[in-house]
Amino acid sequence: MSDTEQVASLIGDIYDAALDPSRWTAVLRRTRDVVGGSAAVVFSKDARTKRLQIYHHCGGMDPHYRQLYFDHYEKLDPTTGVQVMSGIGEPIGTVDIMAIADFQKTRFYQEWRRPQGVVDFVAAALDRTATCAVLFGVFRQHRHGFVDDDTRWRMRQIVPHIRRAILISKVIEDKTAEAATFADALDGLSAGMFVVDAEGRIVHSNASGQALLDDGAALDGAHGRIRPTDAAAARALKDVVAASGDNAAMGIKGIAVPLTGSDGQRYAAHVLPLTMGARRRTGARYEAVAAVFVRKAEIEAPSAPDIIAKHYQLTPTELRVLLAIVDIGGVRETSEALGIGEATVKTHLHRVFGKTGASRQADLVKLVASFSSPLAS
Repeated sequence: MSDTEQVASLIGDIYDAALDPSRWTAVLRRTRDVVGGSAAVVFSKDARTKRLQIYHHCGGMDPHYRQLYFDHYEKLDPTTGVQVMSGIGEPIGTVDIMAIADFQKTRFYQEWRRPQGVVDFVAAALDRTATCAVLFGVFRQHRHGFVDDDTRWRMRQIVPHIRRAILISKVIEDKTAEAATFADALDGLSAGMFVVDAEGRIVHSNASGQALLDDGAALDGAHGRIRPTDAAAARALKDVVAASGDNAAMGIKGIAVPLTGSDGQRYAAHVLPLTMGARRRTGARYEAVAAVFVRKAEIEAPSAPDIIAKHYQLTPTELRVLLAIVDIGGVRETSEALGIGEATVKTHLHRVFGKTGASRQADLVKLVASFSSPLAS
């Protein structure tokens, strides 16, 4: 099977997991093998607290080292800040965070990664808030080598679909466990849901979806078709629905279709293909090709570190030192966590003081907190 065929086959399984979370373990095993690695995981990281939460994993990591991370190495992980601040869907390897030679001097590498034979880790953000990101990542051992262009290509083919599946799973939440059938589960959602055919004709809608049609500000149901009142969004949604029969094409059609109602309210539509695997049973009776979920869009604030770096014109290293000083504490602790000398930390810290106008570490803590606060001016 060619690489393209492997990816296309995997994508169908990813969308099945959106409806049945019990499939994630097997799906992540396949994903790990396609990307190239020893373990794959969907997790979240908080840049401020350095806390990690695992949502799904393939079982490829030693439970002992997984617990050690939680017990001892969360706050020593120098990759957290950059991973959380990375662009949505963009693969990030160790070399994108710091020089490999510098990383291999850190306690995190020497005491946690190296004993496991892990030489690299490639991750991509699936969703993010101001200080936290949900990521998908794959651990790579010596036999897999460092993250390279081929690794990044494979990640870019897969990540958009994992992101869409995770976002739709969030919409569906636990309703499938409460309902006897998938259709009943969809009827219980707070988000508007429409099962549509290839022409956008509505073959099923839940109560929330019907309410959106009745309101008429965001969606027009004339002639039995779902059509956003926003003309640009209408064209985009039509293209995404038309691509639903082609799993590979779904990755380049966008994760969500943003739309603005005639009342100015912003919405987002997510499209779940229904033409393969376990999803086919959902649309078999209706010749349906997709389920479209429409809900009011949440305002996603820019990352606070991004804003700080831009406002004070900090370099990436200066920003990492600033965040480490705030999250971890002193110069020595920051030096150990980042794997750089104390003199280097002091040099960057001096530059941060100069650019921000701060004179003490306590001032830096207040500065970061002010940018994180929704009440900050």
